[in-house]
Amino acid sequence: MEEESEMIKRKKLEQLKKQLEASEAQEETDEQYEQQKEALLRSLLTPEARERLGRVRVARPEVAEGVEQQIMMLSQRGMLKGKIDDETLKKLLKKITDNQKVDFTIRRR
Repeated sequence: MEEESEMIKRKKLEQLKKQLEASEAQEETDEQYEQQKEALLRSLLTPEARERLGRVRVARPEVAEGVEQQIMMLSQRGMLKGKIDDETLKKLLKKITDNQKVDFTIRRR
């Protein structure tokens, strides 16, 4: 009986170790992806555009993520000629925010 409980504890411990290793590997992969994304955006955006995107990321992370994805897609397709300046970034932001309708309601108590 005692041996069975020890065996169960060992199996559970092994499972937890495997889950922890998988979690750590995923975190490392995510971190590498973020570093690569930041390096790519740094090379594609002017300092002013990067600053604006940083401010947008603080206020509306989902919009910033959409713009980043769009910029990376344009880069992969070879549709970018040079760096994206602040004015071009504003146009991209406007396109994305025009497509996303923000709706809110006020409830009175």
